[in-house]
Amino acid sequence: MNSFELNKIMGAVLATCLLLLVTSMTAGAIFAPGKVAKPGYEIAVKEDASGGAGPAKAAAAVPIETLLANASVEKGQAASKKCAACHTFEKGGPNKVGPNLFGIVGEERGVGHNFNFSAAMKAKTGKWTIDDLNKFIESPKGFIPGTAMGFAGISKDTERADLLAYLNSLSDSPAPLPGKK
Repeated sequence: MNSFELNKIMGAVLATCLLLLVTSMTAGAIFAPGKVAKPGYEIAVKEDASGGAGPAKAAAAVPIETLLANASVEKGQAASKKCAACHTFEKGGPNKVGPNLFGIVGEERGVGHNFNFSAAMKAKTGKWTIDDLNKFIESPKGFIPGTAMGFAGISKDTERADLLAYLNSLSDSPAPLPGKK
């Protein structure tokens, strides 16, 4: 390769670099971003009707007693399939990730079934009433903060009532349901 060929190659490389530099400067002048008044992005949030004075009051919930009057054990058994990944329901059944739930209504919280309950569950003393189970099934971490139960809860009132009717039926002597006649 002679020096003339080398000069042509070097000239082409330099011309390309010069062309890129001029193109970049021209594009920067044409499409220069403007200065922003406030850095960051604004996140659009739907404002509540209360004008930001606090959380909106939830719609009045139907009392569990009213819902239990029309609750179905069969529908509750179908709803319990959500729980079956972690719990068993038969008498004397084994524990899984969670304890066996046979006879749970009226049982002491955080004890029994040879299950190692979380410290939060053990600290919440008392018996499992229908009302307590309703609150727990709606929001486990809301009712017992620190519980190891990772389930988000069942927000639908009628589904919870059906599940509670089913859980109540899982006993040698089921307690009468409030609201049932």
